[in-house]
Amino acid sequence: MAHDPETQTVERDDAPITAAKDIATDRALLAESVTINRPAQELYAFWRSPGNLVQVLENVASIEPLGPDRSRWTVKAPAGREVSWESVVTKDVPGREIYWQSAEGADVANSGRIEFREAGGRGTIVRAVIAYDPPGGTVGRMIAKLFQREPRIQTRRDLHRFKQLMETGEIATSARNERQREERNEEQYGIREPEQQP
Repeated sequence: MAHDPETQTVERDDAPITAAKDIATDRALLAESVTINRPAQELYAFWRSPGNLVQVLENVASIEPLGPDRSRWTVKAPAGREVSWESVVTKDVPGREIYWQSAEGADVANSGRIEFREAGGRGTIVRAVIAYDPPGGTVGRMIAKLFQREPRIQTRRDLHRFKQLMETGEIATSARNERQREERNEEQYGIREPEQQP
């Protein structure tokens, strides 16, 4: 008997996000990590409160809590646009990891997890794994890269902002303006300006 895809429900499995059965294989997948010199429980507690994330996630315009495991995310997109979706925490292991999934009908369908692993005297390894459907497919990804909104680049930058905030209490800002960064596309190609001599 054939299953109707409109009525079929998918049960969340406990496999890693890269192997989970309910992650669409046509989604772009990325993983980034950073080591932060703070205890895992402290980093987890900060991340578990969505209101905290607006100060760390550079392109997030707002996060509106809708319940203990549900929130509405509004994110900056290329050409001055914004996209939003409802995000649902699907699995929560206190002090260790948080899984999420966008609700049906999201502007950008996405799912993923953030992990916090003790690294001995070095602090905690924080790893983000994200699967997403970029608007406009391949063309959407190319346009997003031009505007520094490509998720891999942004995830790397956001994790480093998180590291700065948790280790120093503040996030350093660049002396260069956003237009210069977009023109050079530094993060994508790893180009750095030479240091100025005094």
